[in-house]
Amino acid sequence: MASTQSPPAPGAPLVRRKLPIGIQTFRKIREADDYYYVDKTGLAIDLIEQGACYFLSRPRRFGKSLLIDTFRELFDASKELFTGLAAETRWDWGKKHPVIRISFSDGVLQNRAELDQRIRGILRINRETLGVQRPADLPENDIAGNFADLIRQAHQKFGQRAVVLIDEYDKPILDNITHSPVALEMREGLKNLYSVLKGADEHLKFVFLTGVSKFSKVSLFSGLNNLIDITLDKRYSALCGYTDADVDTVFAPELPGLDREEIRRWYNGYNWLGTSVYNPFDLLLLFDSREFRAYWFETGTHTFLVKLLSERQFFTPDLARLHSSMALLSTFDVDLIEPEALLFQAGYLTVLESSQLLPGQWVYTLGYPNREVESSLNAALLGGLGAPERTSFESRRKLIDVLKTNKLAALQALFHAFYASIPHDWYRKNELSRFEGYYASIFYSYFAALGLDIRLEDSTNKGRIDMAVLFDGHVYLFEFKVVELVPEGRALQQILDKGYADKYKGRGEPVHLIGVEFSKASRNIVDFEVLTLAPGGAA
Repeated sequence: MASTQSPPAPGAPLVRRKLPIGIQTFRKIREADDYYYVDKTGLAIDLIEQGACYFLSRPRRFGKSLLIDTFRELFDASKELFTGLAAETRWDWGKKHPVIRISFSDGVLQNRAELDQRIRGILRINRETLGVQRPADLPENDIAGNFADLIRQAHQKFGQRAVVLIDEYDKPILDNITHSPVALEMREGLKNLYSVLKGADEHLKFVFLTGVSKFSKVSLFSGLNNLIDITLDKRYSALCGYTDADVDTVFAPELPGLDREEIRRWYNGYNWLGTSVYNPFDLLLLFDSREFRAYWFETGTHTFLVKLLSERQFFTPDLARLHSSMALLSTFDVDLIEPEALLFQAGYLTVLESSQLLPGQWVYTLGYPNREVESSLNAALLGGLGAPERTSFESRRKLIDVLKTNKLAALQALFHAFYASIPHDWYRKNELSRFEGYYASIFYSYFAALGLDIRLEDSTNKGRIDMAVLFDGHVYLFEFKVVELVPEGRALQQILDKGYADKYKGRGEPVHLIGVEFSKASRNIVDFEVLTLAPGGAA
């Protein structure tokens, strides 16, 4: 959708306009004169002109349903809705195609019987909308047969091939992902529906499926060889979401009174190898409330993710910069869930950069898209690391005070008290506590949960600094050691021997060298050494 409004003249009073918050149809938004319009219709037409069968994975609340509605209105030839948009002059409004719309966005289905009942209802509604009857000799419980017949009859009645739009195609599986038997039932039920598409090619003009996760073709789309996955196609990276240019132009009237750079840090950064975008849900709520908050993150359920990362003994600092292959990013199924794939597909990590080591051999570097995700995810992960929510919150609050007053002795006491507060029973029940990186993961996640400027594995000419934190005109360099693996007293000495501080001396700020040593036996910090260098490098 495109903006039909011009930014206010310099000095003009700010006029607040209603914002489309939540899931609304393309038609409703277009009917409201006081709404903003971000035009994606040109990209939509590009897709239609270049292919016939597409799949797109995007995180929740990214405007996927609105995109589906945009396709529907195009093929329904609703010309009046596209006045002033790119589609107005690019689309053939004299041709109308029958549209079959399938969505699993509403409610939670708990078993295969409920799924089949929902599908039968969806097919029945589409028949009524298109005015085609189910043949008397076709049983209603024959889902595949009914879907195939609906597509064929729609083509015959309208004289134009049918369009199939499927929204939240994977939701029945994801809603039951923690219960494998049920999730597998859901997968087979959906496969029974989607398999119809491979044999209906002669009756289909355009097919578009979208959801959060990318299940393998074998498990859900067996035989659908013409399905084009545009999830990591740089041309369509901005198909869903708002770009920086959109924010600066379309939403210009909303920017006065908000820190523009802080908007970028909090909400920009989602990238699928092309133009980075903001999550629409975040921005619209920010413009409405005028407060920076983790709007998108707070609407999700993260228990499964936290449990998975804990079970896999994932070193949380790695989340800031993780290397992956295309195969790993695409490896997602009920019985095969790789953390990298889940984090990427669900929107907790995004593509920071890509490189081709050899022809066809690509490496993708993943990381947090923005401050909202980094701080919120790490706060959630602390629970999986044994930190009760109340203890974790109080410790984070005190950590802010320690950094603001720069009382580093209090920093040692704070973390010592925190590790001591983890119940003995938690250690007894969790293998995670035996993981070498467990204690460093907690240390890092506390700082990351505050949304601070953190540099992990920061490279110097003599090695890598475990963690650098830049805050309030001070630089903090941390080195972590486990004494069962390295003799005591080596953490701070390594910072000195490697000259890690040299990289930061030019900032003209105090640099604090902090060696932190843990013991798996005592389950706590056993050594905490600090050396502060004044601006310029003198101790």
